Amino acid sequence: LMGLAFTLGLLYTLPNFFGEAPAVQVSPGKATVKLGSEMPDRIRQVLSQAGVQERGLFVEPNSIRVRLADTDQQLKAKDALQRSLNPEASDPAYVVALNLLSASPRWLSELRALPMYLGLDLRGGVHFLLQVDLKQAAIKRYDAFAGDVRSLLRDKNIRHAGISREAESIRVNFRDVETRSKSLALLRDSLADIDWVELGEAESLSLVGKLKPEAEKRAMENALKQNISTLNNRINELGVAEPIIAQQGTERVVVQLPGVQDTAKAKDILGRTATLEIRMVCDSPEEVSAISAGTVPFGCERYLERGGVPVMVRKQVILTGDNLTDAQAGFDSNTQEPAVHLSLDAKGARIFRDVTRENVGRRMAILLVEKGKGEVVTAPVIRTEIGGGRVQISGRMTTEEANDVALLLRAGSLAAPMEIIKERTIGPSLGAENISKGFNSTIWGFLAVTAFMVIYYMLFGVISSIALATNLLLLVAVLSMLQATLTLPGIAAIALTLGMAIDANVLINERIREERHRGRRVVQAVELGYKEA
Repeated sequence: LMGLAFTLGLLYTLPNFFGEAPAVQVSPGKATVKLGSEMPDRIRQVLSQAGVQERGLFVEPNSIRVRLADTDQQLKAKDALQRSLNPEASDPAYVVALNLLSASPRWLSELRALPMYLGLDLRGGVHFLLQVDLKQAAIKRYDAFAGDVRSLLRDKNIRHAGISREAESIRVNFRDVETRSKSLALLRDSLADIDWVELGEAESLSLVGKLKPEAEKRAMENALKQNISTLNNRINELGVAEPIIAQQGTERVVVQLPGVQDTAKAKDILGRTATLEIRMVCDSPEEVSAISAGTVPFGCERYLERGGVPVMVRKQVILTGDNLTDAQAGFDSNTQEPAVHLSLDAKGARIFRDVTRENVGRRMAILLVEKGKGEVVTAPVIRTEIGGGRVQISGRMTTEEANDVALLLRAGSLAAPMEIIKERTIGPSLGAENISKGFNSTIWGFLAVTAFMVIYYMLFGVISSIALATNLLLLVAVLSMLQATLTLPGIAAIALTLGMAIDANVLINERIREERHRGRRVVQAVELGYKEA
């Protein structure tokens, strides 16, 4: 059993000795772009033409990583791939980023023997400190409440003289006291998070609502949590490994991306998100005439469908991704084509029902907007009123595309704007220096403990030192199996563990000496030493 444990420990510790090699990572730059099965061959061909020798190509669900010999080859490969894959630099289809990969042999990887993840201080990478504008989150809540007020009053047929958001409040104007009183009762019952105050007299009557302090605080906390969740989804689903995303204080978020050396690309990944917009297609007789004459009608914008067919879409947005509660890939029940099933919140479901009821027979465009550029996913004809808050996107999509669109829509948009107030790039050379110093300290600590044990306890000291070495081996093996993240403080903890782990052997050896002084035979002294220590 000891032999088996030692062999497994050695096997799973081995990958940590090979270190990391420079690599280039290629991932999709848009929600509608896929890494097809031909991409690995294309990457090999580009590298071959550039005179770059790759040392392993690894295909993952959302990225392809190429291992290279040194940083010179890494930079050369990045430039070659950037030119080939993104001929239009202003609108890149792929993200080509510098990265690091384990240099352990393939046979170890196939046995799932992988090295420990290394933290930012050991591996190098980028560190961002982001400031979240929580005031904007509160303003977004006011905008949402203004829409709810408008819907509530319309549903109850209560007439008003205008609804507006003013700074951090909602103002509803009325023409008579009776209507205002009726509205006040309704709004207090329906919107418990808002304090309503009656203002004005004669013809300038109004209700002014402000978020209650606890509701405002809750909105800000939720916005921060949603931003962290969105960043997690975005980074995890776009192929960055072992990110650290954590709240710092009440308004800041720390993002660490170990292994990513390109700050610009890291910002690009952080900024990635897809939002949904639902708009009507410009198809009135006047608009059709203008389109036929080759002009863009007033109030319309030109977009492309997936097949490259241009579509004129109204500028007015009916619904956005903010009204989306879930997005799942699935199949159309009628045609069995891949589709994305969307769930809308109560407000979104109400708006969608009203719009579809009023526009039967007309086309509605569903746009996916990413980095300020939109693409029409589908523009179906509205056959009937759609209620219940369940919407389906389908049309010329593969199963993989449906999954990707659903993932990006679930990742969603940020609840509050964020800006980078501090950024730091830690180079791999500094990481290598930290690793070297950390492991040297552990080795010297181990040698010092071993020398003391051997000199003081002789043969028993040798046995204790072997036990200590095995302890260290199994510790590293278990951390590797768990795929734990090792940082500089972690190396210090391992060095401390070595010093602490010898104490049991000291107690045992001292007890054996006591038993020998009492005249016990060696075998008895050893047995009692281990049993009674």
